[in-house]
Amino acid sequence: MSRPPLPPFTAETAATKMRAAEDAWNRRDPEAVALAYTPDSRWRNRDEFLNGRAEIVAFLTRKWAKEREYRLIKELWAFTGDRIAVRFAYEWHDAGGQWFRSYGNENWQFDAEGFMAVRHASINDLAIAEADRLFHWPHGPRPTDHPGLSDLGL
Repeated sequence: MSRPPLPPFTAETAATKMRAAEDAWNRRDPEAVALAYTPDSRWRNRDEFLNGRAEIVAFLTRKWAKEREYRLIKELWAFTGDRIAVRFAYEWHDAGGQWFRSYGNENWQFDAEGFMAVRHASINDLAIAEADRLFHWPHGPRPTDHPGLSDLGL
């Protein structure tokens, strides 16, 4: 079983892989998202270290319970061989209604079958006013005509 596109990546296949990840995360289905990772995938997300799909599912379940109305945009930064680097921003609000824009960078490494084996994510949160939100689309993947990060000046 494989998960194309497969390494080694080109600019086109790296962008395709990145957009597939963005779309999956915007659907906010932890079980489905976890299937993009190897069964023994290793993560560092902020200050959490995860190992394997079960821990990924538990993490994403907690994340999306806290980060309500989550909307994510990723942008390809670099790629080589079996690795992709992306930058991203996402908007969400907490249970009290405070909005945030979270900015970050991810480094990904894939196995030969196209599953992500390693993910390192560094993320910072910025409180924003609801009027300052830039990500306005219905739940699910970002529409193809919605601006990306560079287009939005982020």
